[in-house]
Amino acid sequence: MSFLRRELQDHVLTLTMSSPDTRNALTGAEQFDDFVQVCAEVNDDMSIRAVVLTGEGSAFCAGGNVKDMRDRAGMFSGDPFDQAEAYRQGIQRIPRAIQSLNVPIVAAVNGPAVGAGCDLATMCDIRIASSKAMFAESFVQLGLIPGDGGAWFLPRAVGFSNASLMALTGDPVKAEEALRIGLVSMVVEPEELLTKAQGIAARIAANPPHAVRLTKQLLRGSETSSLNEMLDKSAAFQAVCHAEADHHEAIAAFFEKRSGDYRKS
Repeated sequence: MSFLRRELQDHVLTLTMSSPDTRNALTGAEQFDDFVQVCAEVNDDMSIRAVVLTGEGSAFCAGGNVKDMRDRAGMFSGDPFDQAEAYRQGIQRIPRAIQSLNVPIVAAVNGPAVGAGCDLATMCDIRIASSKAMFAESFVQLGLIPGDGGAWFLPRAVGFSNASLMALTGDPVKAEEALRIGLVSMVVEPEELLTKAQGIAARIAANPPHAVRLTKQLLRGSETSSLNEMLDKSAAFQAVCHAEADHHEAIAAFFEKRSGDYRKS
């Protein structure tokens, strides 16, 4: 059975981490492979215009398997060289895959997001949280560092000072505090979470798909580009947009006061 349960409706793909007995912990190659595979599938399928990621059960994602750490099993076995390579060929494939995703991804954080689970949430473009959600960049409390890219994603989500506070103390951050520091965009009641996240994804999916994908590329590229580089890329992307049939349909829909009917493929 796949770790990521897939449900596609009206151009929105909902991915549910479906291992509630482990609190959706990221434990092995099958799960890493699943993230890589689904991101590749989405990039190749223009009918998918937005993605929602959530967790089954009471937790969003409990992060790494602490029991395996204790037993020095799985990706935590071997000498330091083996372990470093296990990170590169294992869990680090997830941030690379999500970062390469061409469509927006919304994290619907339904419960605790701990360690790698916290980092997984920050890899997403938009985060909304249940009032029962909790975030903990807790690696340091286990004598570890964020080995899956959290030191890159978290400061971009909440700023350097807040990221340092979370990563250097490992203290949990409740949903309302996560909202205050910008870790999430909104907090809703648990029964409203998935509907709200899918609604945001549907509003994204209602826009011309080429414009959404190119806008996401620009936003992600801005993290490492100079202003001049970003302006040059924006000019090139805008020229492509002006030539797209969906742009002309969007203009027609604007003047005719109706919804746009965009490409189906």
